[in-house]
Amino acid sequence: MFEEYNIRRFTEGDLGGVYDLIHGTIDICYDGFYSGRAIGYFRGFHSHEGILKRGKNDDVVVMENDGEIIATGALVGNEICGVFIRVDLQGQGLGRLVMGKLEGIACDKGIEEVVLNVSLPSRKFYEKMGYEIYEDCQMDVGAGEILDYWKARKRLLIES
Repeated sequence: MFEEYNIRRFTEGDLGGVYDLIHGTIDICYDGFYSGRAIGYFRGFHSHEGILKRGKNDDVVVMENDGEIIATGALVGNEICGVFIRVDLQGQGLGRLVMGKLEGIACDKGIEEVVLNVSLPSRKFYEKMGYEIYEDCQMDVGAGEILDYWKARKRLLIES
């Protein structure tokens, strides 16, 4: 089943598809976990400008099927961020493939440990991927609203 999916590097022409994927996923998956202000923070972090900047300066990958972007993720330094899978395709192993690609890029760069911020709905996924939660975090998003998340890390096996 997964052989029909192609994981490749982000290009500038992917911007609209990645933006729509991320924002659509945030709107559906974060509803019920986060306040409107917190969801607004996530949407702002993944603005057109933010996505394009990561795409130009960092390692961003997209997964596509029949020309449609269905998943994405980024490696910024040693931090994995912006991992999103189209909602109707979640739970099928695509996130595992994207994470494997990003971890592979990190290994190729000699990065021994990757870190990431874990949203409330994604904790179980990252723990299954071998990430260790090491810090509870909160961010004030204004008007007395708090965005809760965790910091996690994973040691990578670097082949020598």
